[in-house]
Amino acid sequence: MTRRIDINCDMGESFGKYTKGEDAAVMPHVTTANVAAGFHGGDPHVMRETVALAAEHGVRVGVHPGLPDRLGFGRRRIDATPAELRDYVVYQLGALRAVADRAGVEVTHVKPHGALYSMLSDSEPHARAVLDGVAAVDPDLVYLATDARLYEVAGDYPFPRVLEGYVDLDYRADGSVVIPKEKSARDPELVADRFVAVATDGEVETPEGETVAVPADSICVHGDTPNVVEILEAIHARIDGTDIELVGVDEVARAAE
Repeated sequence: MTRRIDINCDMGESFGKYTKGEDAAVMPHVTTANVAAGFHGGDPHVMRETVALAAEHGVRVGVHPGLPDRLGFGRRRIDATPAELRDYVVYQLGALRAVADRAGVEVTHVKPHGALYSMLSDSEPHARAVLDGVAAVDPDLVYLATDARLYEVAGDYPFPRVLEGYVDLDYRADGSVVIPKEKSARDPELVADRFVAVATDGEVETPEGETVAVPADSICVHGDTPNVVEILEAIHARIDGTDIELVGVDEVARAAE
């Protein structure tokens, strides 16, 4: 039986003279791009370039909204009300949709970034405010849920939802993810092993050897990992000839309905 799965990557996070990630080298290897929209990273020119690059490679485009925190790259929490978080997300969604419309590209999904996603996961009122805002703009957008709690809350809304998993980060036995302060190179073969394990069995092994359930239909590979291209090449080589088929996030969402 064919297992259809998405590879998503956070992209377009460079701005001004600052470069973040290797978008041009990564884009040919992924199926979905989460594009920063100017708050934690990105700027109008980078957004335009990233959307065009995704279109060139047939990669799905979605918004990757963050907190208004460029200095901390959107990884620092701020004291914001549910309504304020909703407005931040709707604002960034509108910006990316305008850039995508001009390029003739469809915006398929929303995936929160950094501290924003942590705030939504920890506070249901904040999560519901953001989801209300997204649904009011476009109820057909896919919500790419960064953890099981957000996936469950999103089930009360009209849009399709997809659960995300990670293979270039380590899981703890309780299912939480270890977020390093600084990204370092990962063993491409180990990451490829994890990819196949999540895609075929819905599970991953912790560094301590415990098995954790990760029933994900979309797997995130982080574009700022130093050897990300080598990792993606190893994943593609590993799944070549298997029953794993790579598709965009909207396709796995439709299959799950």
